[in-house]
Amino acid sequence: MFAAHSKQILLLFHFSVFSIVSFGEAYFLTMDGAGIDLYEILEVEHGASKDEIRKAYRKAALASHPDKVPEAEREAAEIKFKAVQQAYDILYDEDKRHLYDTHGMSAFDGSGNPGMGGGPDLDDILAQMFGGMGGMGGMPGHGGGGRRPPKPRKSPDEETKYEVSLEDLYKGKTVKFASTKNVICGLCKGKGGKDKAVAKECSTCGGQGYKEVLRQMGPMLTSSMAPCTVCDGQGSFFATKDKCKKCKGKKVTEEKKMLEIYIPRGAKEGDRVVLEGEADQVPDQEPGDIVFHLVETEHPIFRRAGPDLTADLEITLAEALAGFSRVVLKHLDGRGIEITHPKKPGDVLSPGQVLKIPGEGMPLKKSDARGDLYLIVDIKFPDKDWTPSPETLEKLREILPKSTQPPITTESVDEVDYESDADIEAFGQGDPRGGSGWQDDDEEGEPAQCATQ
Repeated sequence: MFAAHSKQILLLFHFSVFSIVSFGEAYFLTMDGAGIDLYEILEVEHGASKDEIRKAYRKAALASHPDKVPEAEREAAEIKFKAVQQAYDILYDEDKRHLYDTHGMSAFDGSGNPGMGGGPDLDDILAQMFGGMGGMGGMPGHGGGGRRPPKPRKSPDEETKYEVSLEDLYKGKTVKFASTKNVICGLCKGKGGKDKAVAKECSTCGGQGYKEVLRQMGPMLTSSMAPCTVCDGQGSFFATKDKCKKCKGKKVTEEKKMLEIYIPRGAKEGDRVVLEGEADQVPDQEPGDIVFHLVETEHPIFRRAGPDLTADLEITLAEALAGFSRVVLKHLDGRGIEITHPKKPGDVLSPGQVLKIPGEGMPLKKSDARGDLYLIVDIKFPDKDWTPSPETLEKLREILPKSTQPPITTESVDEVDYESDADIEAFGQGDPRGGSGWQDDDEEGEPAQCATQ
């Protein structure tokens, strides 16, 4: 019976349409033009309710669970259990079930999710059932074994972002943290199996570890190589009874370790701090690195541009005119920065004026040099609570410089009232056309037109 069915499969393979039919404890493929029949796997009708599907799944999963059968039948039970699990995952989800009823298994990728895929899990399962057929004879585009891409020399690096305050970037910082990573199993030394056990070559990928799969790219189908889902890209696997008791065949175990990184003085946004060889270990490969990408957090006082810093210098009107000598801000290392003004008698500070303090910016990495600190003058004028006497105001008029603006002469003069607490955001909102006073009528490049009279 097996030979007859195998011949039928090879002759009619170009249709790419099969279903699973159970004969006792074995599973075989037949052509029925409707694709893999997931309803038949769970032994339910096509119109079965979700409750009926759930009950059927529990019954089938219990009957085929690898832990419920003798050890000699465990491998076959694992294959059947996978088929039952995937059938349930698709049929119990209403959206996936609708896709399956409409398009069959061609609407799903290898993980059971919607999307074209030339190597679904069920194809892997069927390949295992038929031993050396290797994904239906290794025919192009239908899950046959493919050439394994060159094995990388190192395991993948682990990339992560790490937020750092401007204070820590200014002073430098050492950070300790606990890391959990995969290490080569100490019992089987990365073999994955018991001492004298021999791994079986994966028949699905022909021992290559990779399969050719079809994926949809817009209106086109493209062929690519993907890791075999049966052997996890290894090309071979151990039977359940032969797997290492410690790592369960995974070849690695988890280990916690305390790690330490140093953020150097003057480091900046985007810099990388690398812990060499501290990524997950993979058998027959050098361990990759853990790479931290520094992210500079916003500071409430200082702003940074390369090695330079800037901050606002808030002073009173009296200080701007008469001078001062005091600590104006606290630096990133906790020092107070003191300024004495004026440098020479008669100097005054103006709003927006910039004071440069050389050597008080950020330190440069691997150097004793530093950038500069730029202070932007922000003069605070007296508030509404300031009520000077007429005598005081008259003295100010006498002391302060007189206006140098020439008087404006006009034919007529209107004395008007004003609001002293207006909001500039209200500017233009009185336009009856709903426009803004900040925008031009022809800002889109259209020529201005006369209104109809």
